[in-house]
Amino acid sequence: MDYEAIFQQSIERLKSERRYRVFADLERDASRFPVALWRPDGQADQPREVVIWCSNDYLGMGGHPAVVSAVVRAAERHGAGAGGTRNISGTHHPIVELEQELADLHGKEASLAFTSGWISNLAGISTIASLLPNCLILSDELNHNSMIEGVRRSGCEKQLWRHNDLAHLEELLIAAGPDRAKLIVFESLYSMDGDIAPVAGIADLAKKYGAMTYVDEVHAVGMYGPRGAGICERDGVMHRIDVIEGTLAKGYGTLGGYIAASASIIDAVRSYAPSFIFTTALPPTVAAGACAAVRHLKTSGQERARHQRMALLTKHALRAAGLPVMENSSHIVPVMVGDAETCKKASDLLLERHGIYIQPINYPTVAIGTERLRITPTPRHEEAHVADLVEALVDVWKTLGLPLTEAEIIPLRRAEPEAVCTYPEMKRAAE
Repeated sequence: MDYEAIFQQSIERLKSERRYRVFADLERDASRFPVALWRPDGQADQPREVVIWCSNDYLGMGGHPAVVSAVVRAAERHGAGAGGTRNISGTHHPIVELEQELADLHGKEASLAFTSGWISNLAGISTIASLLPNCLILSDELNHNSMIEGVRRSGCEKQLWRHNDLAHLEELLIAAGPDRAKLIVFESLYSMDGDIAPVAGIADLAKKYGAMTYVDEVHAVGMYGPRGAGICERDGVMHRIDVIEGTLAKGYGTLGGYIAASASIIDAVRSYAPSFIFTTALPPTVAAGACAAVRHLKTSGQERARHQRMALLTKHALRAAGLPVMENSSHIVPVMVGDAETCKKASDLLLERHGIYIQPINYPTVAIGTERLRITPTPRHEEAHVADLVEALVDVWKTLGLPLTEAEIIPLRRAEPEAVCTYPEMKRAAE
């Protein structure tokens, strides 16, 4: 058997379906983010300066002085690695401090840190559901891959409810009956469309029909709520959700994932989840940096306010230029393309012609026919960056023959309806 040929054919199949992913060699500069150096293939010695517009380091905390300083101090004091799994020697003091901060952040009795948000969902959902007798998992149809894998790993029966559809969720809860264990799993903020779940309504239904709730706040922690605890905190329902899962790799700018819940739930996951028990712990450097980021954002709203302003400004500027921005109320700025090959061409043109880095979002991340560019403004983008982005996207749209909508004058801030933003005005202001 020609094993190599099998793998090569599988790669060629991805390329033919326009789903083959290409990674850009980027060198971030903590002091100049979102500016980075890009080294094109075969030109490693000729780096080009680019502006990143698709980073999940939403608040730029990866380069925050408090975070960097905490990482450096931890490396000097504790070394680079964790030394083993949590059972062996990986329960070092920085990770204990981090878990205390996370439990406090979400108003829960305890929390548990994992090596990634993907693993925390896999371990959390699968372990909790498998320990509940005859558990039925009710999963939003647009849940992230990590949640889907957690549901699969549990071995429990699952039913999908239509995205954010409370009436459909209630139908399924009624059909399940009052005596069956039920776990509702959903995201607070869906990262590809940028829409937000009706968390309070889900909590109401869970209480009414005796279900547990598990929410993924990965794209909201750090960015929403008075202390950055996410959509559940912002909406005043954090205490009504049983398990809150989050990441340290986005709003907090470091690495890792976690769940926060009652002491008994956390202890059960700690004791039963293989993907926790047999995995080396987060190193002290990462735990210390994440802890510093969590502490800072509990008391500082400056980054969140600037972040929301830049997201709103970017959306308005793109719409004013006639670009097809999908409607949502979050910081995610999806610009619809609708074709995988065209989306990749748009991404390549932005990088090569304009020095703007935005990765194409294609299947299976989004459905076929809904391919898009996913833009994520940060507090460290400036108005001049926004003006350059709009000009570049309009050029790419015209080059590829993509349709533009009629340019509109759109309110710049919801709180100030008299303020308006048009692309030409923004460009003049930036210049």
